[in-house]
Formats: sequence, structure tokens, C-alpha cells
Amino acid sequence: MTTPKNELLFLALGGSNEIGMNVNLYGCQGKWVMVDLGLTFANAEYPGIDLILPDLEFIEQRKDDLLGIVLTHGHEDHIGAVAYFAADLGVPLYATPFTATLIRGKLEEEGILDSVELNIIPMEGSFALGPFGFQLVTLAHSILEMSACVISTPYGKIFHSGDWKLDEQPVIGKPSTAEQLSAIGDEGILALICDSTNAFNAGDSGSEGSVKADLLKSVKAAKGRVLLTTFASNAARLQTMGEVARETGRTLCFAGRSLHRIIEAAQANGYLKDLPKTVDMESVDGLARKEVMVVATGGQGEARAALARIAEGNHPVKLEEGDTVIFSSKQIPGNEIAIGVIMNKLAERNILTVTEKQAHVHVSGHPGQPELAKLYDWIKPELLVPVHGERRHMAEQARFAMAHGVKNALVQSNGDVVRLAPGKPEIIGKERTGRLILDGDTIISADGSTINERRKLSWYGLISVAFALDSRDKISGSPQIRLHGIPIEEDLEDFLDDVTAAVNKTVRENKGDFEKLRESTRLAVRRVATSWTGKKPIVDVMILETA
Repeated sequence: MTTPKNELLFLALGGSNEIGMNVNLYGCQGKWVMVDLGLTFANAEYPGIDLILPDLEFIEQRKDDLLGIVLTHGHEDHIGAVAYFAADLGVPLYATPFTATLIRGKLEEEGILDSVELNIIPMEGSFALGPFGFQLVTLAHSILEMSACVISTPYGKIFHSGDWKLDEQPVIGKPSTAEQLSAIGDEGILALICDSTNAFNAGDSGSEGSVKADLLKSVKAAKGRVLLTTFASNAARLQTMGEVARETGRTLCFAGRSLHRIIEAAQANGYLKDLPKTVDMESVDGLARKEVMVVATGGQGEARAALARIAEGNHPVKLEEGDTVIFSSKQIPGNEIAIGVIMNKLAERNILTVTEKQAHVHVSGHPGQPELAKLYDWIKPELLVPVHGERRHMAEQARFAMAHGVKNALVQSNGDVVRLAPGKPEIIGKERTGRLILDGDTIISADGSTINERRKLSWYGLISVAFALDSRDKISGSPQIRLHGIPIEEDLEDFLDDVTAAVNKTVRENKGDFEKLRESTRLAVRRVATSWTGKKPIVDVMILETA
């Protein structure tokens, strides 16, 4: 079993070789600390699944040695799994006020608030966990209170960046300055564990404050009702949208539960206090179309979000020809088709769409190469360990850092046990990592029998066959056959005749052994289906005995 001795270890259980589901462990002198505990969102590979969780088997087996979980910020890929694992891990959580408010809501929803210790750390605050000292460092990002961590250990200091960017006009909050970051670097940083999302971007991410001008211009140009969609967690963007509504004389409406949740959490912590007066969704149609600006969730094409329902026409907020939808967000890779579907539905109704390709209505929350270079210069790490990226992003950041003068870079994957110190940094072992899925209220393996069977059902369809045998092992009555997702439509009766014949023939040829008969029937029915359709469906056979 991997136990940190007189050394400093790093182990990612999620978030390396992938964007999302960030879980990072640091080990020293027999103890572990965790930084972030996130999830990711499912795609078509997981039918019927919305959320994918990290497999924490490694640290669950060592939870007596886990000292705490530190959360850098409130995005789902950094805190989304807390409510599913915190009670079982049984260790305290540490977060800044806004992030803690979001976490508290999740714990309340799961009914475990009273059983989880949630510690609120002030901005730029510090605390200790065993051999680890933590100093929070405020950085800009697309959510409030993003806090990097300077982690002090007997073997050197770590700068764990979290998600970040450089921004001289963040709209809300005051990120750390070059002078503050340089002072941290002057104290000596052994390793920089750094966000790789935009490592290929030759330009910087852009300032949040720069978005307002084109948002204002686009809203002023709109002839009818305006709807803007953005990431709900971006409170600074919501602040800007409030200012745009006020300056264009439009009444503001927020549509989407996640928007209201973020606004409530922000206002509870002193942010977004000067938003203009809003109206609820049901009141929008009582106002002139040129007097309304709606901010809605769903910019990534989520089927159940407000924008998708508005595009379908089954939402209290209505759009019509001549209205405008502004996508103040980027397309997350993998969501292009879903977003395209919504845009096409809007286009069919002659509703204008504006994206970041047509106007400067969005900036990223992650650093491009110029920002990475500045951080390297300020922090002056002896070692770079890229995280928060697919392999190509992490490898590119390692290449860029070395070319920029960083002494060493080590590219690791989920499960790699990295010894950071003492001695030369190296991968010294491999631990099992994986994915779990939340299926309804149940957490199960992402590659177990349940999801594998569901994939087969979605790909191949299902044929159910049931028949009864009398005392002479002959079929009593006729076999009952039901098809689910089998591409037989106009020729259904002929197909059922062939299946029935195959079942009858199999029963005549197999006497006395129920299990052999069931398997022979399954194979016979599947052969018929394959000959008709070219597919190999799941075949479920039920045999009853009659007296």
C-alpha cells in the first residue's frame, strides 16, 4: 500500500488527462490532504446518466490518514462530488465564504449538513493540516473567490494554481498582483501544479471587463426581445449583464434555477448587491418586447435548461421572429451538436443569434501562454506539473514551460504516484483510478454490468420471449414475443412468424434441460434477428412450467 514516508508525494485521482473531475492528493509523513473533489458530466457514452464521479477507492482505503479536503473554488468540476463522498470520508472541508455557501447547499440537499464539518476560511486566509500549511492566494477566474493554494511542507512549497487567469478588470473581486505573486516566488517554490486548459492559446484569455462594450452594443442593436445565455456561475458576467440591462432601459429577468442559486449565494456574501430590479418569468410577456432582457441557462445545449425549452416554445419566456439570443459563452468541446440543435431551432423561427465569433461577448477563465509565462516568471518553480487538461494540453504546457526557462516539467496521469521531493522528481508507482456514475440515487461503476447492458440496449435493442411448457415439455399456447428498439416495422408480422418458428423448433430439439433450452432459444432468436436486420440484439427468454 502506498503510504507517504519522509517524502512529498502527488497523486491525481481525477483531472489529469481530462478536463473535469478534479481530485488531487498530496502525501507527506504518513498523511494525505485532498485539494478539490469534483465531478464531470456524462455524454452519450453513458445512456441515462447525467453525472460521473471519481472512484476514490485509493483514499477511501486510507481515510484514517486523510486530514482534510481543501476546495479552491465553486465550479462543479472542483466541488461537485463533495456531497456524495464527504460524509463517508469523514474529514473536514475548507473553503472561502462564497464557495462554502455553494457547498452548504449541496450538503443540505443530501441531508448530511450536520454530519460534515465545513470550515470557512477568509480570503487570503491560512491554516494547517498536520505537516501541511495552507495559504490561500486569490486569482481571477470565471467564478467568485477562486483561491490558489501555497502548500508548505517539510520538503518544500507547492503552488497549486486551481483554475485561473490574469485580469486587470475582473469586474468583481481583487486578484493577487504581480508583486504579491513575485513575493511568493521569492520564498522558493518547489513545484507549480498548474491549469493546462488553454495551453495552446498564443494569446491571453482577455479581461472580464472588456466584454461589456460589445454586450452593450449587441443589446442596443436588438430590435425585439433579447435573451443572453452564459455560464450561471460567472457572477461577474451577471453583474455586467445587469449593468447592460440598466443602461439600455430593459427590465431584467433571470430564467434558470442555477442562476438564482448563484445569485443568492453571491448576495449572501456581499456580491451582486446592485443588480437592477428584476421580474419573474411569468411577468415577461406583460412587457413590451424591446423593454425586456432575459438571462437564461442552457448555453451548452443542455436539454432541460431554460434556453432549450425556450427554443422549443414550451417555457414561460417566449421568443418570436425578430428577437435576439446572445451566447455570452464558448462552446465546451463535445457540446457543439447540442448547441447547434438549439441555434437551428432559433434560426427556423428567424430569431437572430450572436456568438463570440461575431462579437466580443465572452472571455475565457483559463490562462493562455502569455499568462502562463508571467506566472512562471513570478513563481519561479523548480518543477512544473501540468494538470486540468487532456494529455495534449498538459504535454503542450510542459513543452512551453521548459522553453520559457522552467527547470523541469513532469507530465503525469491520473493514478501516477509522483515523488516531488526529496531527490529528482519522478513517477514511482501507479494506483488504480476510475469513474463511478450516479444512476438515479445509486452510485455504481462506470464500466460495470449495469451500464454495459444499458449501452447494448441502446445500440442493439431488446427482444423478450416468453413461453410455457406443459408436462411433456411441449409449448402450451403460443410464444409471447415483444420487440424494443428492433428495426422491424412494415414486416413485423413476417418477422414474428420466423421468430415463433425458431422458438418452436428449438423446443422440439431440446428436452429436459431448462438452462440449455433457454440459451439455445436465445441464440436461435438472435440468429433470426441478425438475418433480418444485421444487428445482434439482447434476447431475454423466460420459460414457465405448467402443471
